[in-house]
Amino acid sequence: MPITQPERRRHKSLSQSLAESIASDIKSGKLKAGEKLSTESAIMETYDVSRTVVREAISHLRAEGLVKTHHGIGTFIQAPQAQTISFQHQAIITMRDVLDILELRISLETEAAWLAASRRSEEQMVAISEAFAAIKASKSSQESVNADQRFHQLIAQATGNPYFVNILSNLGGELIPRARLNSAELNHEATESYLLRVNNEHEDICSAILRKDSEGARAAMRTHLSNSRERLREAEQRIQQAITQDA
Repeated sequence: MPITQPERRRHKSLSQSLAESIASDIKSGKLKAGEKLSTESAIMETYDVSRTVVREAISHLRAEGLVKTHHGIGTFIQAPQAQTISFQHQAIITMRDVLDILELRISLETEAAWLAASRRSEEQMVAISEAFAAIKASKSSQESVNADQRFHQLIAQATGNPYFVNILSNLGGELIPRARLNSAELNHEATESYLLRVNNEHEDICSAILRKDSEGARAAMRTHLSNSRERLREAEQRIQQAITQDA
């Protein structure tokens, strides 16, 4: 199912900008842990934005673990949490390392896609679609990696679960396989053909989330990451065979 792309935005969404402004106040100490966040109406008046924008911004802040909402009482500031999950990126060198990371991503991101499809807002869907469009429009490997990373991070954010965001943010763009390895070359596959295949996989994920098809999103994400793993595994086997023959 082809995706109708939304009009590309030149600036960050209002809700993102509002969330970043409030997050800055929290991290600087201007808004202190335990304090009650201003009401939606007060924030609307202060920043001259709609109620929808305020609610989306608060959703972003909840995903980052900066606020917590108690229904019927209000939304309260939480102290910024230190990142407790980290990966030694400099230690991720070999193809085997990347394969291990892909196994971890499969277990995490298939469920993230399922949750994102059921929980995503219209604004989040626009952002995910824009990230997918950026992947297709990429003119260089680094542009493609950056857009790919953003695509997966936006899906994590759409879950509304800050722990998905935390872990996937720590994985970082350099752990996307083609950021570390020339996947197309390793698989004896033309770059254009390789990118077309990967883009089709991303489109399947995006389409399922657009339809709010949770099972379809989960299956599409599993297919995408499993295919990435298999492409690298085949390349690893060819390299090992070549080493054995030369020995």
